[in-house]
Amino acid sequence: MAAESEGTPCWADGTFGDLEGAKRFYGELLGWTYGDSMPEYGDYTQAHLDGKAVAALSPPMPGQETPPAWCLYLASPDATATAAKIREHGGEVLVEPMRVGDFGTMVLAADPGGTPFGVWQAGSHEGFQAQRAPGAYSWAEVYTRDPAKADSFFAAVFGYGVKHLDDDAVDFSLYDLGADPVLGRMKMGDDFPSVVPAHMNVYFGVTDCDAAVEKAKALGAELRFGPMTIPYGRFATLADPQGAVFSLIDPTTTGGEVPEVTDAS
Repeated sequence: MAAESEGTPCWADGTFGDLEGAKRFYGELLGWTYGDSMPEYGDYTQAHLDGKAVAALSPPMPGQETPPAWCLYLASPDATATAAKIREHGGEVLVEPMRVGDFGTMVLAADPGGTPFGVWQAGSHEGFQAQRAPGAYSWAEVYTRDPAKADSFFAAVFGYGVKHLDDDAVDFSLYDLGADPVLGRMKMGDDFPSVVPAHMNVYFGVTDCDAAVEKAKALGAELRFGPMTIPYGRFATLADPQGAVFSLIDPTTTGGEVPEVTDAS
């Protein structure tokens, strides 16, 4: 598998204070199995679906007190150059380019509105081995209170084309790399409590959204939104038992008309 084009979502990992609890929850919900934890890399543990790498779980870094959360990584051919562009366009580099053995080089950053994300320059680990399938990564969206800054930042750093949905009910953009969209951007409105920070909402595929939501709730998750059917699928947003927000989507159950878009690039 060749490394993904710059700006393509290529990996996701979650940080959890209770690593074993997270492994049980996502294993039962999404059918994941796990490789051996790597103590030399902070017990980083890769998740598999039918033998293919789909995500990873890890405990916080020593001294880190951030709440449990999912992180999406965007591909880069040169993590150091991308870090420089992040700073140039008003973002913040939280973790400087760091080589991870022969796996690759990572950066952790935040956009000008505070949405955290990762950058991954692939080495031997090129990213997702399965996507857009039940149990695997399906989609992600930048949730921000400063949509204009997010749109200009991500376009400048990763070269995205930006298209706005013509929908009075939501302020939503699609980011593309010349063809199909690779990432969404949602404005957080007044319905989001002020204590909810800007974040990257990661979606995992399921075959039946309603059944998966009920299973997640039985495993200790809290339903935050949905399930709701839109032209792209039926989805719901939840917080897992440790509070990390994520979404589930069944892309085969659709409804409504696809909204028009306006090119804002």
